[in-house]
Amino acid sequence: MAIVNSATLNAIRTGFRKNFEDGKVKGEPMFSAVATTVPSATKSNTYGWLGQWPGFREWVGDRVLQSIKEHSYAITNKDYESTVSVDRNDIEDDVLGVYAPMMNEMGYAASVFPDELVFPLLKAGFTTTCYDGQYFFDTDHPVNDEVDGSGSDTSFANVIVDGTYNGEAWYLMDTSRSLKPIIFQERKGMQFVAMDNPNDEAVFTNKTFRYGVDCRCNVGYGFWQMAVGVKKTLSYQTVWDAINLMRSFKADGGRPLGLGKNRLTLVVPASLHQLAKQINERELIDDGGVGAVSNELRGMFNVISPDYL
Repeated sequence: MAIVNSATLNAIRTGFRKNFEDGKVKGEPMFSAVATTVPSATKSNTYGWLGQWPGFREWVGDRVLQSIKEHSYAITNKDYESTVSVDRNDIEDDVLGVYAPMMNEMGYAASVFPDELVFPLLKAGFTTTCYDGQYFFDTDHPVNDEVDGSGSDTSFANVIVDGTYNGEAWYLMDTSRSLKPIIFQERKGMQFVAMDNPNDEAVFTNKTFRYGVDCRCNVGYGFWQMAVGVKKTLSYQTVWDAINLMRSFKADGGRPLGLGKNRLTLVVPASLHQLAKQINERELIDDGGVGAVSNELRGMFNVISPDYL
C-alpha cells in the first residue's frame, strides 16, 4: 500500500507529465500547413495589424487597410481544458497503470487540438465573414479600379460552385507567404497542470486528485485572396480552374497579387484524399477527352486531408 505524501505525489506528477509529453510527440497536427500562429497578450486581438504586415500596404492597397480598421476585425481568445481525475484509493492501492495511457492520450489530443479549431473554421468559410465584411469564401469581395480606392469596385470571387454538385467542398490555398490564410491565435499554449495538493477541497470531499491541460486560443481568417473554396467535382481541370482563379486576384488599381504560383496546398476531406493524391502524383492522367496525357500538375501542391474538415 502506497503512502500518499509529497514524495509520492511528486513522483506521480513527474510520471504523468512524461506520459503527457510522450503523447504529444505522437500527434501529427496539420493546422500549420494552412495557419499562421500569432501570439496574443490580451483577451482579444483586433487585427488592424494585418495592415502593418511587411509589404501589405503595397500588396493590397490603402483602402483594404482602412477596411480592416473600420470592420474592427477581432479574434477573442477562448478557454479550453481537459482533465483526468485520479482516485486517492488508486494511489494508495498502487494501481496507477491505467492512468498512464490516459495521460498519453491527453498529450496526443493536446497536440492536434489546433486542428479541431482551424479546419472547421475553414469549412465554415462559406457562411462566416472575414475582414472585409464578406464571407471568407464569397462571390463579392470588392476590389477597386484605383489604387487610392476612388474608382469603381469590381467584385472578385474566391469560390467555384457547381449547383448540381452534392459532394464535399475542397480548398486550394497559397501557403507561400509568412502569413497564411488562417490565423491561429495563441494566448496560452497547452500546459500540463497538476491539482494534487493533499489539502485541496476536491481531495477531501471527493478523494480525487486532478491532472489536466488548459490553454487560451482561438482562430480567425487572414486574407481571402490566399484561398479558393470549391464545391465542384475534384478533377484535373477543376484544380487548374482554382489555380487560374487565384492567379487572377488583383489589388486595388489592378496590380496582380502574384498568388497561385508555388507552394500551393490542396485541402480535401477524407472522401477525396485518394483522388487528390492521384492528381498530384501520377505521371499520366485522363484529361476527360483524348485519354491519358502528361500530368502538368504533378508535384505542384501539397495534399492534406485533416480529420476535422
